[in-house]
Amino acid sequence: MPGAHCLCPRILGFIHALLLLCSITTVHGMLPHSPVECSSTGCILRNAYGAWGDRRDCSALNVTYPTTEEQLRSAVSYAVRNNLKVKVVTRFSHTIPKIACPQGSAGAGATLLISTEKYDSGIVIDDANMAVTADAGVGLRQLIDAVESRGFSLVAAPYWEGVTVAGLISTGAHGSSWWGKGGSVHDHVLGITVVVPASKYEGYAKLLMLEAQDPMLNAARLSLGVLGAISKVKLSIEHRFKRSITYEFTEKDDLIEDLYVDHAKKYEFADITWYPSKHTVVYRYDSRVPLNASGDGVNDFIGFQPNSILISESVRVAENLLESTRNANGKCLTAGTTLGFKKLVGNGLKNNGQIFSGYPVVGYQGKMQTSGSCLYSTRFDTSCAWDPRIKGLFFYESTAIFPASAFGDFIRDVRKLRDLKPENFCGVDIYNGLLFRFIKASSAYLGQPEDSVVVDFNYYRANDPSNPRLNQDVWEEVEQLAFFKYGAKPHWGKNRNIAFFGVQHKYPKFNMFIAAKQKMDPQNVFSSEWSDNILYGKESEKVDGCALEGLCICSEDRHCSPQKGYHCSHGLVYKEARVCRYLQPSISLSSTIA
Repeated sequence: MPGAHCLCPRILGFIHALLLLCSITTVHGMLPHSPVECSSTGCILRNAYGAWGDRRDCSALNVTYPTTEEQLRSAVSYAVRNNLKVKVVTRFSHTIPKIACPQGSAGAGATLLISTEKYDSGIVIDDANMAVTADAGVGLRQLIDAVESRGFSLVAAPYWEGVTVAGLISTGAHGSSWWGKGGSVHDHVLGITVVVPASKYEGYAKLLMLEAQDPMLNAARLSLGVLGAISKVKLSIEHRFKRSITYEFTEKDDLIEDLYVDHAKKYEFADITWYPSKHTVVYRYDSRVPLNASGDGVNDFIGFQPNSILISESVRVAENLLESTRNANGKCLTAGTTLGFKKLVGNGLKNNGQIFSGYPVVGYQGKMQTSGSCLYSTRFDTSCAWDPRIKGLFFYESTAIFPASAFGDFIRDVRKLRDLKPENFCGVDIYNGLLFRFIKASSAYLGQPEDSVVVDFNYYRANDPSNPRLNQDVWEEVEQLAFFKYGAKPHWGKNRNIAFFGVQHKYPKFNMFIAAKQKMDPQNVFSSEWSDNILYGKESEKVDGCALEGLCICSEDRHCSPQKGYHCSHGLVYKEARVCRYLQPSISLSSTIA
């Protein structure tokens, strides 16, 4: 059920510093818009950032909104009986790759969209067996609140709460932990009910109830939505508990590779954030505390707070100007302001739910594990800063997942690249630097085969895909260091297309997933050209400018933007990398990199 994935945007702390100056009367909020838009000619699916979705590549015949399991089964039955493709979507649509798009550029096959937006009323808590079962469309915040009200807690959740239960497990959404079952939500799944195509004699669609003893569960727990339509998800829960969080900001960043393992083992919900241009590392000390510990704190991450629309648009204008004038120093100034503000306000932590007044911040798990207050804004002039209805932030998010043993070498190479010209990294530090989280080895076929470190970073994206970015070559080299030199695996719900090249060879149980897919959906009813490109790691045809959006790795200057001074060049640290680098017009290059 891609399309509801948690993406964790790292938004300018500078916005929030400006917001402190604003005080406007509360009226109506600008709530997130529906990702599905229909007219008399059909429907279009868009993602939450406006990065994709038009009639050429994300269109469908119609959409249906089941409210019960039987209606969900009937919708799949209708599609199979009428030889239609199916894509299941949710109310949020936060995937960056097009795995939720109904059809490919060739328009192959008519598609029915099934939205779980209204299939969200069922939450059943089993106190005796420490489990909760929820309908596919139940929102994460809705589920957390229901569980907490009964004296229980979910242990794992992504940092962003704008996701649904089925959507978040389908793309491998996660928090951070090497303890217990780990930080990935799909590893806390006890059972899944899924609707799959069936024979005419079975009514063209049937329910499969997958429990722990069924090997098919390991396919369905992280499925990219290509196995069937998830109906219900059963998750393990624990007795309600509290957490204590402290952020330590340190200006010594040469010890990350020596400390990350011990840090993850010492603190149950540890993470690390590195701001390379500022030589700053932030260690998150995050562990359980007794239920009677004083404090009613809230984690209201500043990147997910409601932002003034005017300020979001102004920040975007300023960022566009810095890009167009190639002003790296201006980005560094903004990065410094951002980091200083995050330190001042505890990155959005609030003691007793009000303001940040100092560490540690202690609160119930349900209020500390995830956030997303911009989803519920009640001010007419605010929204999530990336809402495509305003001219606000627009960015990429790259996420690489490393075996724990390889992570230190990656950090050393990135540091070498940073040391060549630290100001080249200011653009990523405007957002949230490089965020490191920890997830355990998983039995899911498309999960991680070993304990791993997840690296997240956000960076500027031009509204016009033909426009190259300031320091484009740096982030392409970091990407290629991760995915090709060190063989990192991509997060299934994030990343540019190049991160998925050859991905099927990185998973030891990939063939087991494909075998399950052939058994559950032998006619590929739930697949599309777009989801196949991601699942099978296919590279698109190389065309002019294809490297600018990460659709290809450049091998000729024309894959970059030579008319704007960007040529295909070798990497600076990882020499095998092929990147689009800005070169002065007086510098001539051959048109092809050997």
